[in-house]
Amino acid sequence: MASLVAEAIQAEIGATERWPDNARLFQPYQVEQITFPDYAACLSIKTLLHMCGLKFKVELRANAEEMSPSGKVPFLQLGAFLISEVEPIIAAVKTRGFHLSADLTDIQKSELKAYIALIDNVLVNAELYLAWLHPETLEQVTKPRYGSVYCWPLNLILPWRKQREVKLKLVSLEWADRTMEEVCEEVHTCCQALSERLEKQQYFFGSKPTELDAVVFGHLYTLITTELPNKAIADVINKFQNLVDFCTRVDQIYFKDLNNDY
Repeated sequence: MASLVAEAIQAEIGATERWPDNARLFQPYQVEQITFPDYAACLSIKTLLHMCGLKFKVELRANAEEMSPSGKVPFLQLGAFLISEVEPIIAAVKTRGFHLSADLTDIQKSELKAYIALIDNVLVNAELYLAWLHPETLEQVTKPRYGSVYCWPLNLILPWRKQREVKLKLVSLEWADRTMEEVCEEVHTCCQALSERLEKQQYFFGSKPTELDAVVFGHLYTLITTELPNKAIADVINKFQNLVDFCTRVDQIYFKDLNNDY
């Protein structure tokens, strides 16, 4: 069924290059290892590929980060090509002719890029802050998961090294010294903008999904469904009922109804 959907979409938007039968999406082990910021990124890409009707196989690897060209997950293998991280993967899917936002006006395409940048600048940073700088979440969730597939002393060294890397990034972005209340204020502002753009529509630009819908779902769904010691960010998101309903709708259409894995 997925291949038929893919062919229909490909014909409609004039794709010129065939989607490979052996496309593979690499990520860390989902049950015991992956951290929720990485899970949000992986879910965004899975959602995008499902929205395009594309067939792919998820490959779970303990060393997925080390295998990735950029050191970040997820990464996608298309034949001889390896593409890592969300925006490059979105671009690679477009080059194969699967451009969900092809029918948007130039102004709408600019808006779409701006909203994706907003998510990257706010929700991604908020996830990293909560996972790696919030003490309870770090000690109870992030460190145990990140180090779970390694033996001592790597199960201690690698989470410490990753925390240092994330902290340096957040310091450079002026996020490291923020309080949880300040982080939640940023998330509230982001969700307010997304909620106003969505209004009562099925998707952010009308009746058809775009790349923005996939990215928003990946991050919001992860934040409101992941069990964490601190639920402040999830509580902020849950105040925006149309965003919660959007997540429920995308979950039903592209995962539950199609029996797709998360």
